[in-house]
Amino acid sequence: MALPEKLQAIVDSFKLAPKSLRLQLLLEYANKLPPLPAELQGQLEKMERVPECQTPFFLASEYLDDEHVIFHFEAPPEAPTTRGFAGILAAGLSGLSSTEIFDVPDDFYTDMGLSELISPLRLRGMSAIMHRLKRQVLEHKGSV
Repeated sequence: MALPEKLQAIVDSFKLAPKSLRLQLLLEYANKLPPLPAELQGQLEKMERVPECQTPFFLASEYLDDEHVIFHFEAPPEAPTTRGFAGILAAGLSGLSSTEIFDVPDDFYTDMGLSELISPLRLRGMSAIMHRLKRQVLEHKGSV
């Protein structure tokens, strides 16, 4: 199953990077995580918490139309790897259709070599984030 073009480009950049540079690349995505929109700033109760994450991690979906979605994420600065993963998701998935999002494997990050850098517990949290994103999209599709 092919990844969406934007996400595949990110995965490829990690795959091509030497192992010693992958963590730096992940931290760069932490710095690229877009800030929450004004209507969500200071309003974490409007977002879904992902309790499987060791770090307080929140997500929300915003629909551009019936089919396309933008994701918003909140993770504390003291959790740079989690923020980095959120930055990757924001860059690689936002604006895609629900079909494209459903086609992304929950563990797509394994092709990025992140399992060599991040604990299994954090990797499970990443999979949980993907699962919750897809559930939110599925719930939206059911209500449209």
